[in-house]
Amino acid sequence: MTNFPRPSELAKQRVLFITGHLASSSVRDISSSLADKYGFIADVLELGISVAALIHVDWLLRKLPVELPGVDMIVLPGWVQGEITAVSDRYQIPVYRGPKNILDLPEYFQRGSKATPALTTYDIEILAEINHAPRMSVEQIIVMAESYAADGANLIDLGCIPGETWSEIGTAVRELRSRELRVSVDSFDRTEVTAAVEAGAELVLSCNGTNIDWAADLDVEWVVIPDDIRNIDTLEPTVNRLQAAGRRFRLDPIVEPIGFGFANSLGRYLETRRRYPDVEIMMGIGNLTELTEADTGGMNLLLAGFCQELGIRSVLTTQVINWARSAVREFDLARRQTWHAIQNKTLPKHLSSDLVMLRDPRLGDLSPERLAELSGELKDPNYRIYKSSELLHLMNRDGHWQGVDPYHLFAQAIAASPKPMDASHAFYLGYELCKAMTALTLGKAYTQDEALNWGFLTVPEKSVHEKKVGTHNSRRAAGEMSEGDG
Repeated sequence: MTNFPRPSELAKQRVLFITGHLASSSVRDISSSLADKYGFIADVLELGISVAALIHVDWLLRKLPVELPGVDMIVLPGWVQGEITAVSDRYQIPVYRGPKNILDLPEYFQRGSKATPALTTYDIEILAEINHAPRMSVEQIIVMAESYAADGANLIDLGCIPGETWSEIGTAVRELRSRELRVSVDSFDRTEVTAAVEAGAELVLSCNGTNIDWAADLDVEWVVIPDDIRNIDTLEPTVNRLQAAGRRFRLDPIVEPIGFGFANSLGRYLETRRRYPDVEIMMGIGNLTELTEADTGGMNLLLAGFCQELGIRSVLTTQVINWARSAVREFDLARRQTWHAIQNKTLPKHLSSDLVMLRDPRLGDLSPERLAELSGELKDPNYRIYKSSELLHLMNRDGHWQGVDPYHLFAQAIAASPKPMDASHAFYLGYELCKAMTALTLGKAYTQDEALNWGFLTVPEKSVHEKKVGTHNSRRAAGEMSEGDG
């Protein structure tokens, strides 16, 4: 179907919410609240099934009434399988697949009609440096370069080793260029730089008073750095020489690590932009991401925002230390968000959650009262797992166990079970309790049978009800979906 209607279009509409038994109470509460807020009429149809995640459209069509008089629109559970157009065709009214978690329904109504920004546009180039490239084979360089390019790098920067001359640099550059990869070279060695430029490198890092005498003779773009990094006046002689020679260049006042002049170095970028309003500027951000022991996603977003506002159109980044191993991809996402935010004069919020990795944008935990109510409704042996703000919850018809120790919860469930648990069931519960404990520890959302959300690092999981473990359907045997599938 098309995008969900705007809230203003829902007034006086009769909206039918379809759900299973376990989620029906929450669906009624939430839909009633939304109806009051947006002025529509909410009806809830509870089907003869415990959890809506087991619903397929074919089954749904057999269970639904032949007619639904007065209904203007249907909202199905997000887990419903099959083509929902068949439902729309039967009743000739719009049918929408709602969120997988019923607790996300308010946001679905609020934002469902809003087009999610594509975030395809950016204007900051990423130079991804291959450090100590001379220590690698050309084959290794190619593999790393193609990986960086896939993550969003626009140029591959070959980092050379001071005091040495890399005899194979021309070969490496030609191999990268033959794969249509753009190349820069990080070297002050004249022989290395000349060979790289002749092989197709388009940018050289760097140029200052120490190499300007021969650099001005080479027809390539240069990154100009100060002779004294704490005095941007020392940029000017190099700039004047390159301008006189008709060479292209960009400026890099050098960002310094935290504790070694970081704040003042940002000030130098501001001053450089003031002095050179029309000149391209570059920032090497590895001095922060590599030299600060913290997750780098937030750093990259802040740096992208600074660069975007100041018109810094290129950054040099690295992925050497483990905590910065996804820095290229992070900055690629960050430059798209910040470009959109600044161009549209909006906050970089609710644009994308790709860089929210450690925690989650929303939790959606059930209240203790609702968890107690839910446990009293269970009539089958299948286990449900939840996380509240402080506890893990494991429940089925035999009990409701809660605490912070998954081993203790598992032991309690085993003791209360009227029959032994087979290995596949135990594995499933252990796996899900581990995920729930991780979510509890980090303050993340947890929904049984779904992957934890790690932003762009999330590894999708196939829903357990789509898997077969031995001869059993592991969902039915070990724990049907939680109320969140409503």
